[in-house]
Amino acid sequence: MRLSQEPSMKGCSVGRIHSIESFGTVDGPGVRFVIFFQGCPMRCKYCHNPDTWAMSDGSEKTVAELLEDYERNKLFYRDGGITATGGEPLMQLSFLTELFSEAKRRQIHTCLDTSGIVYNDRKKEEFERLFAVTDLVLLDVKHSSEEGHLKLTSMSRRPVLAFAEALEKADVPVIVRHVCVPGITDGEKELKELGHLIGKWRNLKGLDILAYHTIGVSKYKSLGIPYPLEGIADMKPEKAKEAREKVLEGIREIRGGN
Repeated sequence: MRLSQEPSMKGCSVGRIHSIESFGTVDGPGVRFVIFFQGCPMRCKYCHNPDTWAMSDGSEKTVAELLEDYERNKLFYRDGGITATGGEPLMQLSFLTELFSEAKRRQIHTCLDTSGIVYNDRKKEEFERLFAVTDLVLLDVKHSSEEGHLKLTSMSRRPVLAFAEALEKADVPVIVRHVCVPGITDGEKELKELGHLIGKWRNLKGLDILAYHTIGVSKYKSLGIPYPLEGIADMKPEKAKEAREKVLEGIREIRGGN
């Protein structure tokens, strides 16, 4: 299975989509039309959407079809917009850019939920075209260290940092998302270091600490895939709040208390 390529497209106007959520409230500001892109190269141990991994799954959709679905309920999205998530939307960079370009032409707020893992400086100009039509990025930062990132996702975090740097240069607003997993990403040292890392980004506009949950375990069973974090219980919301304070403390340290 070749995960690194975009699906076959007709004039860069067809993408492979896993599913759509018509009234999303947690993936960007306001009520949003959330598009789950098919395909992801990462294998995060806590992933709750393993059914989005294979690029060969999902269904083909055109930009026109997606925006037609959006227009049916556009009054509900007055203070929201469109969010592209996944999977990893950047695996279908051309289609994503075309979708956001048309959305911006219609004055629709665009939000990208991504890990940035497929960023490649050789495609700098292509990414800059996407940045020009992206209003907000929800950047999933998996771990504060290279070693921890490799262990948790099976991939290096170097492309993620390069992507973050490119977003900063393009002045695209970023909200960092971090899944807090008991015993893996909830240590005080890790959380402080995360704050030190993201606190340097001038375009940082917010921080979401997401409590680890086991909602996706049933999907692993149905797909016949062993669940990597078997035995780890859901994190209580109050623990996630405590973790957020630790990250904010790290941000204040790196910013001199501001």
